[in-house]
Amino acid sequence: MSGFVMQPLCKRLEKTGCDILNLTYNTLDPDKHTIFQKIDAFVDGQPTALVCHSMGGLVARDYLTYASPQSQHVKKVITLGTPHKGSAIAKHMHDKGFDRLLKNSVEYLLSETNTWPFHARLYSIAGDLPIGLMPLLQKGSRSDGTVLLDETKLKGMAEHKIFHLSHTTLIYSRTVMDYIIEILHRDE
Repeated sequence: MSGFVMQPLCKRLEKTGCDILNLTYNTLDPDKHTIFQKIDAFVDGQPTALVCHSMGGLVARDYLTYASPQSQHVKKVITLGTPHKGSAIAKHMHDKGFDRLLKNSVEYLLSETNTWPFHARLYSIAGDLPIGLMPLLQKGSRSDGTVLLDETKLKGMAEHKIFHLSHTTLIYSRTVMDYIIEILHRDE
């Protein structure tokens, strides 16, 4: 995932006084060691929130599971269109024998979890504007076009909020940005 797509959100968050680490990584072949080192160096003992789009939320979960001393400083995780329960599209590709196209992202996208066991509070943001492949794969399903609404919900999350947006437009929506800023500035 190129950090370029997160630039508008990052710039908006910086204007509110947030320090930002905007990570770029290969979605199909994420280098966990490098990603986790960069996050650890950024956290540096400070209360931190992770704001992630799509598979980035799964990488954040893996970072918290890794349980470095720095990860204990993560207080909030805000995800946008993250398939926390695994991705139906990735499962469909896997079932059709195309999982090699997903490379190492399969580890994340085919995970099947139902709970959020971390001390960091999870705020899951989802879209329900089905522009993408999902309506073709699962007719009548509720999704953002890429991720099913049900895939964005976990037991133990702090909040789940749905916006009438597609998977990609979740990143650029002013309303979503306002909601993220409101979450970040809550005293919890």
